[in-house]
Amino acid sequence: MGHLICAQEAHAQLELDRVVLVPVGRAPHRELEQDPGGEVRVALCEAVIAPDERLELSRAEVDRPGRSYMADTLALLGDAAPDAELTLILGADQAATLASWHEPERVLELARVAVAAREGLDRDQVTERLAGLPGAERIVFFDMPRIDVSSSLVRERAASDRPIRYLVPDAVADLIAARELYRPPVPARAGPA
Repeated sequence: MGHLICAQEAHAQLELDRVVLVPVGRAPHRELEQDPGGEVRVALCEAVIAPDERLELSRAEVDRPGRSYMADTLALLGDAAPDAELTLILGADQAATLASWHEPERVLELARVAVAAREGLDRDQVTERLAGLPGAERIVFFDMPRIDVSSSLVRERAASDRPIRYLVPDAVADLIAARELYRPPVPARAGPA
């Protein structure tokens, strides 16, 4: 729900034409625990965007082999829509690490970066951490209501068979249940000796 609220607030406050969700193909910085795979992430995003005409899906990272770097993704999106002005929407926690990303200057060349406030980091702290990064002056901020629901919380609750309704859209909860996502593997039973 936090991602959807973030998309809604960015759409409204930044006057965006649409918000494109880009499910990660293969994360460059970490392996995702109990990763359901890119196709499942696509299906979950499709379930979320279906009722909202402001949202769209891009398979740019899922369809590309290898690790997914945002600079490459933005270049692909820009090539596909050369007249579009791209805006990369980030939470403050991710934005604060931008200087350590693969080709951060290229990211800032290819898109305006819009930052949603997150717990523990305010605008001044993000700005301070990115000071000196070429293009950092293009970063803009927008307000977002505080939502204390993380994807890791949803995965943990699903793994322990606790309810996730109202933490995610119903269509996502239904897909997670139907596909038994994030559930620990069932141990193999030993057969008769």
